[in-house]
Amino acid sequence: MNNKFVRAVFPGSFDPITNGHLDVIERSSGLFDEIVIGVGDSSQKEYMFTGGERLEMIRQITVNMPNVRAERFSGLTVDFAREMKANAILRGLRDISDVQYEFQLALTNRTLSGIETVFIMTSETKGFISSTLIREVARHDGDVSGMVPECVAEMLIKKLGK
Repeated sequence: MNNKFVRAVFPGSFDPITNGHLDVIERSSGLFDEIVIGVGDSSQKEYMFTGGERLEMIRQITVNMPNVRAERFSGLTVDFAREMKANAILRGLRDISDVQYEFQLALTNRTLSGIETVFIMTSETKGFISSTLIREVARHDGDVSGMVPECVAEMLIKKLGK
């Protein structure tokens, strides 16, 4: 019997976090002893929400998940994973179009660090949701309430001044 503590990092920009992300977090929380959601900051990317806002949204949403926590990071995911003493990198797959990119990323991360990547398929009812889609729909006054947690929908309304 293996009594090893298994910690996974779930990296992403989460700009904003969606019900698809939440689905992956909820379903994988039973597979790992701990999940550290890595809220990435990149100087090469323009975000709708600040890193602090994204971190706060995730903390609100996961407050009742005792083995889930969120931290900000910048730089390589593998460096963050090492810093968190993670055994695995968790990634969500929405559809077949994600597979090629995620496969390449997983092989690169394993080559750099030896850390394995574990993939969780999103629920078939949430596979179409992406942060990019949410931002676009929200900018055009569309209703995103079924695609993001309530606090995220409220922050989108506030951020866009609507």
